[in-house]
Amino acid sequence: MSKQTDASISVGTESNSRPCGGCDKVAVKNRYADCGQESCKAFHRLPQSPFLSPSSALYRHQRSAASRCTSTLSCKDDRSYYITTPIFYVNASPHLGHLYSAVIADCLHRYKLLQGFNSKFGTGTDEHGLKIQQAAEAAGKDPLNFCTDVSERFKHLFNSCNISYTDYIRTTEQRHHQAVKHFWSVLWNKGLIYKGSYEGWYSTQDESFLTSLQVGDALDSSGKEIKVSLESGHKVEWMKEENYMFRLSAFRSQLLDWLRGNPRAIQPELFSQIVQQVLQEDLADLSVSRQRSRLQWGIPVPGDAEQTIYVWLDALVNYLTVAGYPDKHDQWWNVAHHIVGKDILKFHAIYWPAFLLGAGLPLPQTIYVHSHWTSGGKKMSKSVGNVVDPVECSQKFTIDGIRYFLLRQCIPESDSDYTDDKVRKLLNAELADTLGGLLNRCTAPALNPAQVYPAFCPQSFPYEQGGRAVVEDYHMLDSVKNLPAVVEQHYESMHVYKALEAIIACVRKTNGFVQRHAPWKLDRRDSEDQRWLDTILHVSFECLRIYGTLLQPIVPGISNILLSRLGVQPGERSLADVNFLPRHQGMDCPFEGRALGSDSGVLFTRLENPNLDKQSPKKTKKADKLK
Repeated sequence: MSKQTDASISVGTESNSRPCGGCDKVAVKNRYADCGQESCKAFHRLPQSPFLSPSSALYRHQRSAASRCTSTLSCKDDRSYYITTPIFYVNASPHLGHLYSAVIADCLHRYKLLQGFNSKFGTGTDEHGLKIQQAAEAAGKDPLNFCTDVSERFKHLFNSCNISYTDYIRTTEQRHHQAVKHFWSVLWNKGLIYKGSYEGWYSTQDESFLTSLQVGDALDSSGKEIKVSLESGHKVEWMKEENYMFRLSAFRSQLLDWLRGNPRAIQPELFSQIVQQVLQEDLADLSVSRQRSRLQWGIPVPGDAEQTIYVWLDALVNYLTVAGYPDKHDQWWNVAHHIVGKDILKFHAIYWPAFLLGAGLPLPQTIYVHSHWTSGGKKMSKSVGNVVDPVECSQKFTIDGIRYFLLRQCIPESDSDYTDDKVRKLLNAELADTLGGLLNRCTAPALNPAQVYPAFCPQSFPYEQGGRAVVEDYHMLDSVKNLPAVVEQHYESMHVYKALEAIIACVRKTNGFVQRHAPWKLDRRDSEDQRWLDTILHVSFECLRIYGTLLQPIVPGISNILLSRLGVQPGERSLADVNFLPRHQGMDCPFEGRALGSDSGVLFTRLENPNLDKQSPKKTKKADKLK
């Protein structure tokens, strides 16, 4: 694999002394003089263009980002948002990690809609590559039919789990082929793709080219020595063929500048540090095609029927395809955000930004990275038999239940572990008991026989401390009032689990508030007690309204039941409608006196452990014998 210098490539100035086109050395007279280095000689054989410079490409990206803020009175006036999952490879059925990526993106998409944004949400399937070609052959199917079957499984999973995507892209679609060919042509015309020879390691399983430092020794199942990827553990093979190369080596310093100048470009920060560490070393140019004789299932290189475009270049362009590339992408591409797993960080944080800089396009605003799921403390594997079926999970624990667990349990920086018992305990504790218990208790006819949103009494709970409220009650109000801002902060850094921690902590405080004042012990015949009882319920309803609103992106079904029970109409559920406890500040409350919605039963039914149910008869028999 050939290498280029990492230095910025300058297009020259009007002076007689100009940098060489391939490095920082000064050349004289000519617009692109040759400093004599081999890398620069290769550079001068390219068709030249003022867009060839990676540094100028980064400048255009920065200028584009700035224009997003200056084109209107405020950046906040730009109310478009574009979120994507990775498109999922169709060599096998979807697993829990695929659903997790989709649920995170769906959560952020729904949250932006609550904020009043015009949000686009793209997901879909990656259907080209040698791995697909081989899998289809093994299944005895035509590649397209094979891809369609598996792609439909992903679509079924997402639809059944309430994933509200706005565009489901398949890389076998004609619109995508056109976008990829156009993107390739842009890079080719700018001299960033050249015909070369690649010799090195290749992982078919990962569809990834590897250096010698990324490869190690291992034994296969038969005890034979093989070479494997140190990152994934998958087998690699030595490959030598003539194909097309992308000048990735020319973009290293610009990628570093981008990340240093945009510390939130990759979230969480841990993954940004990992990428910057990789970029401390030279980057080799990247092979971006395969010989057609080896790989037929893919998009042909424009103008060369003997070559197929590398599957990762093909797949990454899907984000542009969904945005409307090459003609109508500006609205969405300027506000792009990606959700990716840590195993594909290199492709999204190094290859993809370099491709975009080369094509003169803005870089994604944020790349959100998450870690993996294990099962019972072990990596999921068919051979081990611990692969978790997400469809089965959603049926066993409900759609909202599995969504809540995935978002509540997973910490993006580290792998998370799945067991049925963990799901059951978490959902019973937080959805059934803590949140569901609060709603059921406060809406019960025994406490609220009129079934209305009760009145608030400012004398019982004055703005300043006094009345019948205590110090802990005011602390609770402060926590709930600040909750929307806390949740937003955690969403922006993809720490959804922290947002849920904050919400459930407030729910517990509200339960404590109700328990502390025990409204069921108050005497309704006493007018002062009745006013205090109504105030307790009013405050509790207001807290529940906030919780229901903020939980909509995570558990849309449960949130709908909760808000409907409180009598909150669909048009009153955005973040602009939050306005917590206005009566406490001397303002009117639009819900006060309104009839509650119908009682549809418990908010979340407690989940029983089937294993305990099976064991209980055995215990009974043993007890009978002891008698």
